[in-house]
Amino acid sequence: MNQNWPEWLSLNENIRELKPYGAPQIPAQVRLNTNENPYPLDESLQSKIVTEISERVSDLNRYPDRDAVALRTALAEYINGISRTNFSYEHIWAANGSNEILQSIALAFAGDAMGFEPSYSMHPLITKSVGKKWISIARGPEFTFQVDVATEAIKTNRPGIVFVTTPNNPTGGSISLGDVAELAKVTLSVGAILVVDEAYAEFSKENSAVTLIKDYPNLIVSRTMSKAFAFAGARLGYMISNSTLVEAMLLVRLPYHLSELTQAAALAALKNRSALQQQVEQLKQSRDLLIQELIKLGLHVISSDANFVMFSGFKVSAQELWQKLVDRDVLIRDVGIPGYLRVTIGTEAENKAFLAALQQALNS
Repeated sequence: MNQNWPEWLSLNENIRELKPYGAPQIPAQVRLNTNENPYPLDESLQSKIVTEISERVSDLNRYPDRDAVALRTALAEYINGISRTNFSYEHIWAANGSNEILQSIALAFAGDAMGFEPSYSMHPLITKSVGKKWISIARGPEFTFQVDVATEAIKTNRPGIVFVTTPNNPTGGSISLGDVAELAKVTLSVGAILVVDEAYAEFSKENSAVTLIKDYPNLIVSRTMSKAFAFAGARLGYMISNSTLVEAMLLVRLPYHLSELTQAAALAALKNRSALQQQVEQLKQSRDLLIQELIKLGLHVISSDANFVMFSGFKVSAQELWQKLVDRDVLIRDVGIPGYLRVTIGTEAENKAFLAALQQALNS
Protein backbone atom coordinates (compact mmCIF):
# COMPACT_ATOMS: atom_id res chain seq x y z
CA MET A 1 0.00 0.00 0.00
CA ASN A 2 1.26 3.47 -0.93
CA GLN A 3 2.07 5.44 2.22
CA ASN A 4 2.97 8.62 0.31
CA TRP A 5 -0.30 10.40 0.90
CA PRO A 6 -0.97 13.46 -1.32
CA GLU A 7 -0.61 16.91 0.22
CA TRP A 8 -4.28 17.76 -0.35
CA LEU A 9 -5.43 14.82 1.78
CA SER A 10 -6.06 15.95 5.36
CA LEU A 11 -5.50 12.55 6.93
CA ASN A 12 -5.52 12.30 10.71
CA GLU A 13 -1.91 12.46 11.89
CA ASN A 14 -2.35 9.53 14.26
CA ILE A 15 -3.05 7.13 11.36
CA ARG A 16 -0.77 8.59 8.68
CA GLU A 17 2.07 6.12 9.36
CA LEU A 18 -0.10 3.08 10.04
CA LYS A 19 -0.44 0.09 7.78
CA PRO A 20 -3.78 -1.71 7.39
CA TYR A 21 -4.21 -5.08 9.07
CA GLY A 22 -4.33 -8.10 6.82
CA ALA A 23 -2.80 -11.45 6.02
CA PRO A 24 -1.89 -12.10 2.37
CA GLN A 25 -4.91 -13.33 0.42
CA ILE A 26 -3.37 -15.43 -2.31
CA PRO A 27 -4.57 -18.64 -3.97
CA ALA A 28 -3.35 -21.81 -2.26
CA GLN A 29 -4.69 -25.34 -2.07
CA VAL A 30 -3.82 -25.52 1.64
CA ARG A 31 -4.60 -22.31 3.55
CA LEU A 32 -3.32 -22.37 7.12
CA ASN A 33 -2.58 -18.70 7.73
CA THR A 34 -5.55 -17.03 9.47
CA ASN A 35 -6.40 -19.35 12.38
CA GLU A 36 -9.80 -20.30 10.99
CA ASN A 37 -11.57 -23.49 12.01
CA PRO A 38 -10.87 -25.79 9.03
CA TYR A 39 -14.12 -27.72 9.36
CA PRO A 40 -17.25 -26.37 7.67
CA LEU A 41 -20.45 -26.11 9.65
CA ASP A 42 -22.34 -29.37 10.05
CA GLU A 43 -24.95 -29.76 7.29
CA SER A 44 -27.73 -29.97 9.85
CA LEU A 45 -26.57 -26.70 11.40
CA GLN A 46 -26.28 -25.10 7.97
CA SER A 47 -29.91 -26.00 7.35
CA LYS A 48 -31.02 -24.59 10.70
CA ILE A 49 -29.17 -21.33 10.06
CA VAL A 50 -30.81 -21.01 6.64
CA THR A 51 -34.22 -21.63 8.22
CA GLU A 52 -33.56 -19.08 10.97
CA ILE A 53 -32.49 -16.47 8.43
CA SER A 54 -35.39 -17.19 6.06
CA GLU A 55 -37.85 -16.48 8.84
CA ARG A 56 -36.37 -12.97 9.21
CA VAL A 57 -36.24 -12.01 5.53
CA SER A 58 -39.82 -10.73 5.41
CA ASP A 59 -38.97 -8.16 8.12
CA LEU A 60 -35.84 -6.71 6.53
CA ASN A 61 -37.68 -3.47 5.87
CA ARG A 62 -37.48 -2.92 9.64
CA TYR A 63 -34.41 -2.25 11.74
CA PRO A 64 -33.09 -5.14 13.85
CA ASP A 65 -33.19 -5.20 17.63
CA ARG A 66 -30.49 -2.62 18.29
CA ASP A 67 -29.74 -4.16 21.69
CA ALA A 68 -29.65 -7.77 20.37
CA VAL A 69 -31.22 -8.99 23.63
CA ALA A 70 -32.05 -12.51 22.42
CA LEU A 71 -28.54 -13.02 21.07
CA ARG A 72 -26.88 -11.60 24.19
CA THR A 73 -29.06 -13.87 26.33
CA ALA A 74 -27.94 -16.91 24.33
CA LEU A 75 -24.30 -15.86 24.64
CA ALA A 76 -24.71 -15.48 28.41
CA GLU A 77 -26.19 -18.97 28.59
CA TYR A 78 -23.25 -20.35 26.60
CA ILE A 79 -20.67 -18.71 28.89
CA ASN A 80 -22.56 -19.81 32.01
CA GLY A 81 -22.62 -23.37 30.72
CA ILE A 82 -18.89 -23.65 30.11
CA SER A 83 -17.63 -21.53 33.03
CA ARG A 84 -20.28 -22.15 35.74
CA THR A 85 -21.04 -18.45 36.01
CA ASN A 86 -24.31 -16.60 36.39
CA PHE A 87 -24.33 -13.84 33.78
CA SER A 88 -27.40 -12.29 32.17
CA TYR A 89 -27.63 -10.45 28.86
CA GLU A 90 -26.82 -7.25 30.76
CA HIS A 91 -23.26 -8.55 31.21
CA ILE A 92 -22.79 -9.23 27.49
CA TRP A 93 -22.21 -6.95 24.53
CA ALA A 94 -22.02 -8.22 20.92
CA ALA A 95 -20.63 -6.71 17.74
CA ASN A 96 -19.38 -7.48 14.24
CA GLY A 97 -16.35 -9.51 15.26
CA SER A 98 -14.23 -9.05 18.37
CA ASN A 99 -12.31 -6.29 16.59
CA GLU A 100 -15.38 -4.05 16.79
CA ILE A 101 -15.57 -4.90 20.50
CA LEU A 102 -11.93 -3.85 20.92
CA GLN A 103 -12.46 -0.65 18.96
CA SER A 104 -15.52 0.25 21.04
CA ILE A 105 -13.49 -0.25 24.22
CA ALA A 106 -10.75 2.02 22.90
CA LEU A 107 -13.33 4.68 22.03
CA ALA A 108 -15.20 4.48 25.32
CA PHE A 109 -12.44 4.59 27.91
CA ALA A 110 -9.84 7.28 28.60
CA GLY A 111 -6.06 7.08 28.81
CA ASP A 112 -3.22 5.44 26.92
CA ALA A 113 -3.21 1.72 26.18
CA MET A 114 -0.64 -0.93 27.06
CA GLY A 115 0.06 -4.42 25.77
CA PHE A 116 2.65 -7.18 26.08
CA GLU A 117 4.25 -7.93 22.73
CA PRO A 118 4.49 -9.75 20.49
CA SER A 119 0.72 -10.10 20.63
CA TYR A 120 -2.35 -9.40 18.53
CA SER A 121 -1.39 -6.64 16.11
CA MET A 122 -4.87 -5.07 16.11
CA HIS A 123 -4.45 -3.87 19.71
CA PRO A 124 -1.87 -1.16 18.86
CA LEU A 125 -3.49 -0.47 15.49
CA ILE A 126 -6.89 0.23 17.06
CA THR A 127 -5.29 2.20 19.88
CA LYS A 128 -3.41 4.51 17.52
CA SER A 129 -6.35 4.87 15.13
CA VAL A 130 -8.47 6.41 17.90
CA GLY A 131 -5.70 8.81 18.88
CA LYS A 132 -4.25 7.04 21.91
CA LYS A 133 -0.63 6.35 22.74
CA TRP A 134 0.44 2.70 22.64
CA ILE A 135 2.80 1.46 25.36
CA SER A 136 4.57 -1.77 24.39
CA ILE A 137 6.03 -4.05 27.07
CA ALA A 138 8.20 -6.93 25.85
CA ARG A 139 7.42 -10.50 26.78
CA GLY A 140 10.07 -12.72 28.34
CA PRO A 141 12.14 -15.62 26.97
CA GLU A 142 10.15 -17.92 24.68
CA PHE A 143 7.55 -15.10 24.59
CA THR A 144 6.35 -15.96 28.10
CA PHE A 145 4.22 -13.53 30.06
CA GLN A 146 6.06 -12.07 33.07
CA VAL A 147 3.48 -10.92 35.58
CA ASP A 148 6.00 -9.09 37.78
CA VAL A 149 7.30 -7.08 34.82
CA ALA A 150 3.72 -6.39 33.71
CA THR A 151 2.46 -5.19 37.08
CA GLU A 152 5.48 -2.91 37.57
CA ALA A 153 4.97 -1.44 34.08
CA ILE A 154 1.31 -0.74 34.88
CA LYS A 155 2.22 0.99 38.14
CA THR A 156 4.89 3.08 36.41
CA ASN A 157 3.01 4.07 33.24
CA ARG A 158 -0.53 4.17 34.67
CA PRO A 159 -2.32 3.44 31.37
CA GLY A 160 -6.08 3.76 30.97
CA ILE A 161 -6.49 0.42 29.17
CA VAL A 162 -4.39 -2.75 29.40
CA PHE A 163 -4.69 -5.48 26.77
CA VAL A 164 -3.58 -9.02 27.44
CA THR A 165 -4.18 -11.97 25.11
CA THR A 166 -4.59 -15.54 26.34
CA PRO A 167 -3.91 -17.81 24.56
CA ASN A 168 -1.58 -15.31 22.98
CA ASN A 169 -1.63 -14.62 19.26
CA PRO A 170 0.75 -15.25 17.48
CA THR A 171 2.78 -17.22 20.02
CA GLY A 172 0.08 -19.53 21.43
CA GLY A 173 0.81 -19.61 25.16
CA SER A 174 -1.83 -19.08 27.86
CA ILE A 175 -1.62 -16.94 30.99
CA SER A 176 -2.61 -18.50 34.29
CA LEU A 177 -5.81 -17.34 35.95
CA GLY A 178 -3.75 -16.30 38.97
CA ASP A 179 -1.64 -13.95 36.83
CA VAL A 180 -4.78 -12.48 35.24
CA ALA A 181 -6.12 -11.82 38.74
CA GLU A 182 -2.88 -9.99 39.60
CA LEU A 183 -3.30 -7.85 36.49
CA ALA A 184 -6.92 -7.11 37.36
CA LYS A 185 -5.91 -6.06 40.86
CA VAL A 186 -3.13 -3.70 39.77
CA THR A 187 -5.14 -2.18 36.91
CA LEU A 188 -8.00 -1.50 39.33
CA SER A 189 -5.56 0.22 41.68
CA VAL A 190 -4.47 2.68 38.95
CA GLY A 191 -7.99 3.21 37.59
CA ALA A 192 -7.47 1.23 34.37
CA ILE A 193 -9.62 -1.15 32.37
CA LEU A 194 -8.18 -4.64 31.86
CA VAL A 195 -9.15 -6.26 28.56
CA VAL A 196 -8.49 -10.01 28.41
CA ASP A 197 -8.64 -11.08 24.76
CA GLU A 198 -9.80 -14.72 24.75
CA ALA A 199 -10.34 -15.26 21.04
CA TYR A 200 -8.87 -18.78 21.36
CA ALA A 201 -10.14 -19.63 24.84
CA GLU A 202 -12.01 -22.79 23.80
CA PHE A 203 -8.68 -24.40 22.84
CA SER A 204 -6.99 -23.58 26.16
CA LYS A 205 -6.51 -25.69 29.27
CA GLU A 206 -6.79 -22.59 31.48
CA ASN A 207 -10.08 -21.46 33.01
CA SER A 208 -11.61 -18.34 31.50
CA ALA A 209 -11.08 -14.94 33.08
CA VAL A 210 -14.88 -14.50 33.11
CA THR A 211 -14.75 -16.25 36.50
CA LEU A 212 -12.92 -13.20 37.90
CA ILE A 213 -15.44 -10.56 36.81
CA LYS A 214 -17.45 -10.81 40.03
CA ASP A 215 -14.36 -9.64 41.95
CA TYR A 216 -13.00 -7.06 39.50
CA PRO A 217 -15.46 -4.51 38.07
CA ASN A 218 -12.77 -3.15 35.69
CA LEU A 219 -12.33 -6.48 33.86
CA ILE A 220 -13.58 -7.08 30.30
CA VAL A 221 -13.24 -10.44 28.55
CA SER A 222 -13.40 -10.28 24.76
CA ARG A 223 -14.34 -13.41 22.81
CA THR A 224 -15.38 -14.46 19.32
CA MET A 225 -17.45 -17.04 17.48
CA SER A 226 -14.96 -17.01 14.57
CA LYS A 227 -12.62 -19.75 15.79
CA ALA A 228 -14.13 -22.57 17.80
CA PHE A 229 -17.60 -21.98 16.34
CA ALA A 230 -16.31 -22.12 12.72
CA PHE A 231 -18.16 -18.84 12.23
CA ALA A 232 -15.48 -16.52 10.85
CA GLY A 233 -17.58 -15.52 7.84
CA ALA A 234 -20.51 -14.43 10.01
CA ARG A 235 -18.50 -11.86 12.02
CA LEU A 236 -19.72 -12.11 15.59
CA GLY A 237 -17.64 -11.05 18.59
CA TYR A 238 -18.75 -10.35 22.14
CA MET A 239 -17.56 -9.22 25.53
CA ILE A 240 -18.42 -10.23 29.09
CA SER A 241 -18.06 -7.72 31.92
CA ASN A 242 -19.66 -5.81 34.76
CA SER A 243 -22.99 -4.43 33.48
CA THR A 244 -21.76 -0.84 33.93
CA LEU A 245 -19.03 -1.42 31.34
CA VAL A 246 -21.62 -2.85 28.95
CA GLU A 247 -23.65 0.33 29.41
CA ALA A 248 -20.57 2.29 28.32
CA MET A 249 -20.62 0.38 25.02
CA LEU A 250 -24.06 1.85 24.30
CA LEU A 251 -22.45 5.30 24.17
CA VAL A 252 -20.14 4.42 21.28
CA ARG A 253 -22.07 1.74 19.37
CA LEU A 254 -23.32 2.62 15.91
CA PRO A 255 -27.12 2.54 15.49
CA TYR A 256 -28.42 -0.95 14.65
CA HIS A 257 -24.84 -2.18 14.19
CA LEU A 258 -25.73 -5.90 14.22
CA SER A 259 -27.91 -6.86 11.27
CA GLU A 260 -31.01 -9.00 11.63
CA LEU A 261 -29.35 -11.72 9.55
CA THR A 262 -26.19 -11.76 11.67
CA GLN A 263 -28.23 -12.05 14.85
CA ALA A 264 -30.34 -14.85 13.36
CA ALA A 265 -27.34 -16.86 12.17
CA ALA A 266 -25.51 -16.50 15.49
CA LEU A 267 -28.60 -17.52 17.46
CA ALA A 268 -29.01 -20.65 15.36
CA ALA A 269 -25.36 -21.58 15.88
CA LEU A 270 -25.60 -21.07 19.65
CA LYS A 271 -28.79 -23.13 19.91
CA ASN A 272 -27.21 -26.01 17.99
CA ARG A 273 -23.63 -26.08 19.29
CA SER A 274 -23.47 -29.76 20.25
CA ALA A 275 -20.81 -30.53 17.63
CA LEU A 276 -18.60 -27.68 18.80
CA GLN A 277 -16.76 -29.50 21.58
CA GLN A 278 -16.05 -32.48 19.37
CA GLN A 279 -14.41 -30.24 16.75
CA VAL A 280 -12.43 -28.39 19.39
CA GLU A 281 -11.10 -31.61 20.91
CA GLN A 282 -10.16 -32.88 17.46
CA LEU A 283 -8.23 -29.69 16.71
CA LYS A 284 -6.43 -29.85 20.07
CA GLN A 285 -5.33 -33.43 19.36
CA SER A 286 -4.23 -32.44 15.85
CA ARG A 287 -2.26 -29.53 17.31
CA ASP A 288 -0.36 -31.81 19.68
CA LEU A 289 0.39 -34.28 16.90
CA LEU A 290 1.59 -31.50 14.61
CA ILE A 291 3.91 -30.19 17.32
CA GLN A 292 5.46 -33.67 17.62
CA GLU A 293 6.02 -33.84 13.86
CA LEU A 294 7.62 -30.39 13.75
CA ILE A 295 10.00 -31.41 16.52
CA LYS A 296 10.89 -34.57 14.57
CA LEU A 297 11.92 -32.29 11.69
CA GLY A 298 14.41 -30.64 14.02
CA LEU A 299 12.41 -27.46 14.49
CA HIS A 300 11.86 -25.47 17.68
CA VAL A 301 8.19 -25.10 18.64
CA ILE A 302 6.72 -22.52 21.00
CA SER A 303 4.28 -24.15 23.43
CA SER A 304 0.72 -23.55 22.18
CA ASP A 305 -2.67 -23.58 23.86
CA ALA A 306 -4.49 -22.36 20.73
CA ASN A 307 -5.39 -23.69 17.28
CA PHE A 308 -2.06 -22.64 15.78
CA VAL A 309 1.64 -23.24 16.34
CA MET A 310 4.64 -20.92 15.98
CA PHE A 311 7.97 -22.50 15.12
CA SER A 312 11.58 -21.64 14.31
CA GLY A 313 14.92 -23.40 13.83
CA PHE A 314 15.03 -23.35 10.03
CA LYS A 315 18.23 -22.20 8.27
CA VAL A 316 16.75 -19.70 5.81
CA SER A 317 14.83 -16.53 6.60
CA ALA A 318 11.16 -16.74 7.55
CA GLN A 319 10.21 -14.93 4.35
CA GLU A 320 12.22 -17.36 2.22
CA LEU A 321 10.72 -20.47 3.84
CA TRP A 322 7.25 -18.93 3.63
CA GLN A 323 7.73 -18.41 -0.11
CA LYS A 324 9.00 -21.95 -0.59
CA LEU A 325 5.78 -23.21 0.99
CA VAL A 326 3.65 -20.91 -1.17
CA ASP A 327 5.45 -22.31 -4.22
CA ARG A 328 4.24 -25.73 -3.03
CA ASP A 329 0.64 -24.49 -2.74
CA VAL A 330 0.70 -24.17 1.08
CA LEU A 331 -0.03 -20.82 2.73
CA ILE A 332 0.98 -20.21 6.36
CA ARG A 333 1.72 -16.93 8.19
CA ASP A 334 4.85 -14.84 8.39
CA VAL A 335 3.99 -12.94 11.59
CA GLY A 336 6.86 -10.48 11.29
CA ILE A 337 8.99 -12.01 14.06
CA PRO A 338 12.44 -12.74 12.59
CA GLY A 339 13.11 -16.47 12.39
CA TYR A 340 9.53 -17.57 13.15
CA LEU A 341 6.52 -18.72 11.18
CA ARG A 342 3.01 -19.63 12.37
CA VAL A 343 0.78 -22.39 11.05
CA THR A 344 -2.93 -22.84 11.75
CA ILE A 345 -4.13 -26.33 12.62
CA GLY A 346 -6.03 -27.72 9.65
CA THR A 347 -7.78 -30.92 8.76
CA GLU A 348 -5.79 -34.14 8.89
CA ALA A 349 -5.24 -33.95 5.13
CA GLU A 350 -4.16 -30.29 5.30
CA ASN A 351 -1.74 -30.96 8.15
CA LYS A 352 -0.15 -33.84 6.21
CA ALA A 353 0.14 -31.68 3.10
CA PHE A 354 1.79 -28.92 5.11
CA LEU A 355 4.29 -31.29 6.72
CA ALA A 356 5.20 -32.85 3.36
CA ALA A 357 5.67 -29.41 1.77
CA LEU A 358 7.65 -28.20 4.78
CA GLN A 359 10.01 -31.17 4.68
CA GLN A 360 10.62 -30.54 0.97
CA ALA A 361 11.18 -26.84 1.56
CA LEU A 362 13.62 -27.45 4.41
CA ASN A 363 15.65 -29.84 2.23
CA SER A 364 15.64 -27.69 -0.91
